[in-house]
Amino acid sequence: MVRRLRPVGLDFVGTAPVRHVFVREVSAPVAAVYGALEDVPGWAEWFPQVTAARPAGAGAGRDITLTGGVRFRETIIAADAPGVYAYRVDVTNLPGVRAIAEEWRLAPAGTGTRVRWTFATDGAAAYRLAMKVARGGQARAFRDAMTALDRRLRA
Repeated sequence: MVRRLRPVGLDFVGTAPVRHVFVREVSAPVAAVYGALEDVPGWAEWFPQVTAARPAGAGAGRDITLTGGVRFRETIIAADAPGVYAYRVDVTNLPGVRAIAEEWRLAPAGTGTRVRWTFATDGAAAYRLAMKVARGGQARAFRDAMTALDRRLRA
Protein backbone atom coordinates (compact mmCIF):
# COMPACT_ATOMS: atom_id res chain seq x y z
CA MET A 1 0.00 0.00 0.00
CA VAL A 2 1.33 3.44 -0.95
CA ARG A 3 1.23 6.14 1.72
CA ARG A 4 1.59 9.85 1.07
CA LEU A 5 3.48 11.47 3.94
CA ARG A 6 3.15 14.92 5.47
CA PRO A 7 5.49 17.31 3.64
CA VAL A 8 8.12 18.63 6.02
CA GLY A 9 10.94 21.11 5.68
CA LEU A 10 14.50 21.17 6.92
CA ASP A 11 13.33 22.42 10.33
CA PHE A 12 11.71 19.01 10.96
CA VAL A 13 15.20 17.53 11.33
CA GLY A 14 15.51 19.41 14.64
CA THR A 15 11.95 18.97 15.92
CA ALA A 16 10.86 15.45 14.94
CA PRO A 17 9.56 13.19 17.74
CA VAL A 18 12.14 10.54 16.78
CA ARG A 19 15.63 11.68 15.79
CA HIS A 20 18.68 9.50 15.29
CA VAL A 21 21.99 11.30 14.85
CA PHE A 22 25.12 9.45 13.76
CA VAL A 23 28.61 10.87 13.24
CA ARG A 24 31.69 9.38 11.61
CA GLU A 25 34.88 10.69 10.06
CA VAL A 26 36.06 9.54 6.66
CA SER A 27 39.40 10.21 4.98
CA ALA A 28 37.91 11.64 1.77
CA PRO A 29 37.67 15.44 1.41
CA VAL A 30 34.34 17.22 1.88
CA ALA A 31 33.82 17.93 -1.83
CA ALA A 32 34.22 14.24 -2.72
CA VAL A 33 31.77 13.12 -0.01
CA TYR A 34 29.24 15.76 -1.09
CA GLY A 35 29.61 14.61 -4.69
CA ALA A 36 28.79 11.05 -3.63
CA LEU A 37 25.63 12.25 -1.85
CA GLU A 38 24.49 14.08 -5.00
CA ASP A 39 25.22 11.03 -7.18
CA VAL A 40 21.87 9.35 -6.54
CA PRO A 41 22.48 6.09 -8.52
CA GLY A 42 25.81 5.68 -6.74
CA TRP A 43 24.11 5.20 -3.36
CA ALA A 44 23.41 1.55 -4.20
CA GLU A 45 27.18 1.03 -4.50
CA TRP A 46 28.14 2.29 -1.03
CA PHE A 47 25.04 2.22 1.21
CA PRO A 48 24.41 -1.52 1.77
CA GLN A 49 20.67 -1.19 2.53
CA VAL A 50 20.01 0.72 -0.71
CA THR A 51 19.30 -1.77 -3.49
CA ALA A 52 18.24 0.79 -6.11
CA ALA A 53 18.44 4.56 -6.40
CA ARG A 54 17.56 6.85 -9.26
CA PRO A 55 16.90 10.55 -9.74
CA ALA A 56 13.25 11.60 -10.06
CA GLY A 57 11.40 14.81 -10.81
CA ALA A 58 14.03 16.25 -13.16
CA GLY A 59 16.68 15.84 -10.46
CA ALA A 60 14.64 17.43 -7.65
CA GLY A 61 13.83 14.05 -6.15
CA ARG A 62 14.92 10.48 -5.70
CA ASP A 63 13.35 7.02 -5.94
CA ILE A 64 14.99 4.73 -3.40
CA THR A 65 14.46 1.01 -2.75
CA LEU A 66 15.85 -0.59 0.39
CA THR A 67 16.50 -4.23 1.22
CA GLY A 68 13.24 -5.87 2.16
CA GLY A 69 11.33 -3.94 -0.51
CA VAL A 70 10.75 -0.65 1.33
CA ARG A 71 10.40 2.13 -1.25
CA PHE A 72 10.66 5.90 -0.91
CA ARG A 73 9.85 8.74 -3.32
CA GLU A 74 11.82 11.67 -1.94
CA THR A 75 12.15 15.40 -2.54
CA ILE A 76 15.52 17.06 -2.03
CA ILE A 77 14.96 19.92 0.43
CA ALA A 78 18.54 21.16 0.73
CA ALA A 79 21.50 20.86 -1.60
CA ASP A 80 23.94 23.42 -0.24
CA ALA A 81 27.35 22.28 -1.45
CA PRO A 82 29.58 21.36 0.13
CA GLY A 83 28.02 21.24 3.59
CA VAL A 84 24.36 20.15 3.61
CA TYR A 85 22.34 17.60 1.65
CA ALA A 86 18.81 16.77 2.84
CA TYR A 87 15.61 15.19 1.59
CA ARG A 88 12.15 14.27 2.81
CA VAL A 89 10.07 11.23 1.99
CA ASP A 90 6.85 12.05 0.15
CA VAL A 91 5.54 8.56 -0.63
CA THR A 92 6.40 5.16 0.85
CA ASN A 93 5.08 1.65 1.36
CA LEU A 94 6.29 1.62 4.99
CA PRO A 95 3.33 1.29 7.40
CA GLY A 96 2.60 3.67 10.27
CA VAL A 97 4.87 6.51 9.17
CA ARG A 98 3.64 10.13 8.86
CA ALA A 99 6.86 12.03 8.03
CA ILE A 100 10.55 11.40 7.37
CA ALA A 101 13.41 13.79 6.65
CA GLU A 102 17.11 13.02 6.52
CA GLU A 103 19.95 15.50 6.68
CA TRP A 104 23.62 14.96 5.88
CA ARG A 105 26.00 17.63 7.25
CA LEU A 106 29.63 17.62 6.19
CA ALA A 107 32.52 19.48 7.80
CA PRO A 108 36.28 19.37 7.30
CA ALA A 109 38.13 17.10 9.74
CA GLY A 110 41.84 17.43 9.11
CA THR A 111 42.26 16.29 5.51
CA GLY A 112 39.04 14.27 5.68
CA THR A 113 35.37 14.86 6.46
CA ARG A 114 33.17 14.67 9.53
CA VAL A 115 29.84 13.24 8.35
CA ARG A 116 26.72 13.76 10.48
CA TRP A 117 23.54 11.97 9.37
CA THR A 118 20.26 12.82 11.06
CA PHE A 119 17.24 10.59 10.50
CA ALA A 120 14.09 12.40 11.67
CA THR A 121 10.65 10.81 11.66
CA ASP A 122 7.12 10.77 13.06
CA GLY A 123 4.32 8.26 12.89
CA ALA A 124 1.85 6.20 14.86
CA ALA A 125 2.90 5.12 18.36
CA ALA A 126 3.85 1.61 17.22
CA TYR A 127 5.96 3.05 14.38
CA ARG A 128 7.77 5.48 16.73
CA LEU A 129 8.55 2.60 19.09
CA ALA A 130 9.80 0.45 16.21
CA MET A 131 12.06 3.27 15.02
CA LYS A 132 13.56 3.67 18.50
CA VAL A 133 14.29 -0.05 18.54
CA ALA A 134 15.75 0.17 15.00
CA ARG A 135 18.34 2.76 16.08
CA GLY A 136 21.06 0.14 16.56
CA GLY A 137 20.50 -1.23 13.06
CA GLN A 138 20.65 2.26 11.62
CA ALA A 139 23.90 2.90 13.48
CA ARG A 140 25.44 -0.24 11.95
CA ALA A 141 24.09 0.66 8.51
CA PHE A 142 25.61 4.15 8.77
CA ARG A 143 28.96 2.78 9.95
CA ASP A 144 29.04 0.24 7.11
CA ALA A 145 27.99 2.86 4.56
CA MET A 146 30.70 5.30 5.66
CA THR A 147 33.33 2.54 5.53
CA ALA A 148 32.22 1.57 2.01
CA LEU A 149 32.02 5.19 0.86
CA ASP A 150 35.48 5.94 2.20
CA ARG A 151 36.89 2.88 0.37
CA ARG A 152 35.13 3.89 -2.82
CA LEU A 153 36.36 7.47 -2.71
CA ARG A 154 39.95 6.36 -2.04
CA ALA A 155 39.97 3.97 -5.02
